[in-house]
Amino acid sequence: MASWLEQLQRELAGRGLAVASIPGKGRGLIATRTFFPGDVILNQEPYASTPNKILVGSSCDHCFTSGNLRKCSMCQVTWYCSSDCQKEEWKLHQLECRAMAALTEDRKKMLTPTIRLMVRLVLKRKLQNEKVIPSSSIDNYNLVDALESHISKVDENQLVLYAQMANLVSLILPLLELDLKEIAHTFSKFACNAHTICDPELRPLGTGLYPVISIINHSCVPNAVLIFDGRTAYVRALQPIGKDEEVSISYIETAAVTKKRHNDLKQYFFTCTCPRCAKGYEEDALLEGFRCKNQACDGFLLPDSGKKAYTCQKCGVSRDEEEIKKMRSEILQLSDKASSFLSSGNKAEAGSVYKIIEQLERNLYHAFSTTLLHTCETLLKIYMELQDWRTALAYCRLTIPVYERVYPPFHPMIGLQFYTCGKLEWLFECTEDALKSLTRAADILKVTHGTKSQFMKELFGKLEEARAEVSFRLSSRLGHDE
Repeated sequence: MASWLEQLQRELAGRGLAVASIPGKGRGLIATRTFFPGDVILNQEPYASTPNKILVGSSCDHCFTSGNLRKCSMCQVTWYCSSDCQKEEWKLHQLECRAMAALTEDRKKMLTPTIRLMVRLVLKRKLQNEKVIPSSSIDNYNLVDALESHISKVDENQLVLYAQMANLVSLILPLLELDLKEIAHTFSKFACNAHTICDPELRPLGTGLYPVISIINHSCVPNAVLIFDGRTAYVRALQPIGKDEEVSISYIETAAVTKKRHNDLKQYFFTCTCPRCAKGYEEDALLEGFRCKNQACDGFLLPDSGKKAYTCQKCGVSRDEEEIKKMRSEILQLSDKASSFLSSGNKAEAGSVYKIIEQLERNLYHAFSTTLLHTCETLLKIYMELQDWRTALAYCRLTIPVYERVYPPFHPMIGLQFYTCGKLEWLFECTEDALKSLTRAADILKVTHGTKSQFMKELFGKLEEARAEVSFRLSSRLGHDE
């Protein structure tokens, strides 16, 4: 009988893929045929998954939708949107339900998403071993077992925490004989292999373990993207991927300077050496850069240690280091004030302070600075929540050119921002602008999200409506001219 690895390779070969050893990276996924933008390279259901908010019922445990939820009457922990989803989960949940129903209320509060994910993984492994639920070449515990844990690099405090978490799992599942050391190792695997399950607008819903997708390595200039439909993970090509080329996705937010990206990647225990990281200096100077003092110049400043100043790389005008320090200090103080308004729920006051911050940052930072971008994103979020649609539209429009500078052409963040922009323009009857924005959104998102999901059907519906309205207005105008 073929080994689990041979079965996996055979399954992947049918999809035009192969697991290979990549120099300096360990395992990776290689294309054995050409993939074009928008092609599904790989899709996988999770080996185990859990919603983020367990006790409050934010989404269905099976399909991750958020509507029409009902709590399991036995355990009072799990939520389902329909009897179909409950039936799909029943063989697994039956065991989980008994275990959780027996817990005290205090113990139930200790059911973090990570603990719950482990409980479900342990139970699924047991049920697959007993042939109660089927396993397949891309859905079996051997794939989890083969994941890298980096346990030897984990610090002592974290190891103690994993041991405590393993003990908690054994308290939740007292009838099973568990190898606590193995469970602690698996928690370490979660830290560098579990994926955040997001909705189509990239808002986090839960966590899942996708062991085949975990084989795909990271790049800060990835050629593929991971998007979820419910809890099904899809990896789609963002650009043509040739035969024998490695498939890569990004594990982190890439609209950041090299130092920040490398810091975000520390939890995965590697240093990225992708082309973008290799030549990061000039791009970093732009992304975190200060603007030229000369308002007519669009250059960015580089440190000039000899003068205790920053000098424009374009026109040579300098800005004093002390002046920059003073401005940064003022922004920092205002940011603390704005954050406290936000955390106390005073969004209108927070918005006013962030607007002052934005003006100060425009005087200090380059137009493509990620610091300025994050302030505009915060303002967009605040004014969307305040339902001040006109101000929200202004900030949405401000972010798009920066997104186009910091992300590759087919990036979901650009597509989603055009979609938001289009919906707001439609609201204000800027029909032609809305059509342009929705068209750009559809062109990008059909590559990243495919065309079949409910989310994309809604986008295509809005696009058709905008097209029809523009066409109607044009014909009305032509008729009027006659």
